[in-house]
Amino acid sequence: MQRLPEPLKALVDQLAKLPGLGPKSALRLAMTLLKWPASETRRLGRGIHDLRDNLHLCRRCGALTDCDPCALCTDATRTQDMLCLVSEWDSMLTLEEGGFYRGQYLILGGLLAPLDNVNADSLELERLTRRLAEGQVREVVLALGTTVEAENTATFIRAMVERQYPGVRVTRLAQGIPLGAEVKFMDRETLRQSMQYRQEL
Repeated sequence: MQRLPEPLKALVDQLAKLPGLGPKSALRLAMTLLKWPASETRRLGRGIHDLRDNLHLCRRCGALTDCDPCALCTDATRTQDMLCLVSEWDSMLTLEEGGFYRGQYLILGGLLAPLDNVNADSLELERLTRRLAEGQVREVVLALGTTVEAENTATFIRAMVERQYPGVRVTRLAQGIPLGAEVKFMDRETLRQSMQYRQEL
């Protein structure tokens, strides 16, 4: 990489920081961008530049959105008494693609993982307690997967909900999801059945 012109080297260094891209892949990507018409590379650059300004987190569910609250939270056809908790936005997208869940969502922003310094303060528990305090939610569905971190998080949230909101039912997706798997990697039918046959925690 030493012989690259400085502007190209700077771009390759930036691209190589993206997940799944090493220096060689980043160089191939940069060279592809150089072959694009100038208008297309500028449009891509503007899209990346404007991403932070045009997207933000929905104050109700924590999803990435261009309006606040997001379209899912303001959809009048969705039931208000069921709240599905997921660890990250991509898990919500996976569930939503299935089309079988018509309740509300809340994104926790991770799972409890003490070894990685992810504790309860790192999760969106304040957003959760605000939603539950509104009094509409009758059931919290934990769609967190079956990893050790997911189990620890589920146990923590169940205890918190039972202590603060005793009238709210806490369920989890049925165990059709393999041990150690994450929701975002599940196929649609497995997720549909897991949601349909969810279990008391």
